[in-house]
Amino acid sequence: MNKDSLIQFIQQVLPMSPVKVEQLVENFRPMQIERNGHILKAGKVCNTSHFIEKGIIRSYTYDFEGNEVTTAFYLKNDFASDQLSFFKRSPAKEYLQAITDCETWYITYENMQAAFHALPEFREFGRLNIISYYGDLKNRMLSMLQETAEQRYSNLLHSSPELFQNVPLKYIASYLGITDTSLSRIRKEFAKK
Repeated sequence: MNKDSLIQFIQQVLPMSPVKVEQLVENFRPMQIERNGHILKAGKVCNTSHFIEKGIIRSYTYDFEGNEVTTAFYLKNDFASDQLSFFKRSPAKEYLQAITDCETWYITYENMQAAFHALPEFREFGRLNIISYYGDLKNRMLSMLQETAEQRYSNLLHSSPELFQNVPLKYIASYLGITDTSLSRIRKEFAKK
């Protein structure tokens, strides 16, 4: 593993000098996570934020009836963490699990705080990432309220087709807020088009 994809990602979000980006990436360490392994469990404080170089991570929780519900997917060049737990130092309400074998670059809470204080560029990079994360969360909430299951399926299929090759359909169905049976019906309808 090398940090080239992490460096490219940082430069896309906030272009900065090679010296500054090298200082920033020095705070990240490599990690390999086996398929189905967890990087966070509910009830624990999230201490790491992972930049995904390879693989897919999902977050999930349980609803009031005890059903497992997928709340997000994190793909290559995404950061995966429970942002609320990470920054507020509170117990997580979700799990983070590798769907495939994953390779990540992670930064600890302590190293992130030190980098925020030492590198103004990192503060700005962090701010831009939090805004992006919030935007994704807001768009997901609105899509669950304003779009049909078919529209949500179509949007996910176009934005993240790799999910459909690598993720069990039951996780996709729960993410879309529908049953496995409904997902099968929608997939058949789309296959006819």
